[in-house]
Amino acid sequence: MMQFVPHSTPKETGWIEVIAGCMFSGKTEELIRRLRRAKIAKQSVKIFKPKIDNRYSKDEIVSHSEQALPSEIVESAEEILQKSKDAQVVGIDEAQFFSLDLIDVVNKLADDGKRVIIAGLDQDYTGKPFEPMPQLLAIAEYITKTLAICVICGNPADRTQRTIKSTDIVLVGAKESYEARCRKCHYIPE
Repeated sequence: MMQFVPHSTPKETGWIEVIAGCMFSGKTEELIRRLRRAKIAKQSVKIFKPKIDNRYSKDEIVSHSEQALPSEIVESAEEILQKSKDAQVVGIDEAQFFSLDLIDVVNKLADDGKRVIIAGLDQDYTGKPFEPMPQLLAIAEYITKTLAICVICGNPADRTQRTIKSTDIVLVGAKESYEARCRKCHYIPE
């Protein structure tokens, strides 16, 4: 009799996991949870965040709920590749702040047998795809879409509402500049 053994994660190969969603949806919390589990499993973990993200800490990835893990600041995706040689697991937060070079970098890391876990906004404040996230979603083996709660109506929220005046696509901020909104309650500020 043949026995079926479920195979939930690849063995002896690398892969890419993407955690995507709007602000306040728990992306970084989920990234931290996965990275902590990798550390418990005694895997070598390297964690990176872009230099532009200095909201809560310079040397940690930090969730809005104040969970944190030590990380390294990098200015470019290429630095991640150089600094991950000995890592088994590579964590990358705020991926939307990296250039499209991140796609080649994470592919190389996965091809080298590493587990790469990426978190980032999948849409900008106008509701349009936020590069490089759509590209990363396309090449990922595992995708997690996180939802927040709409602050207006309480429905599931997948949009990030900008609450201050600015037309810059990249504007680093938190509760002072953004809210989670559902499709119905989201609008593009003028």
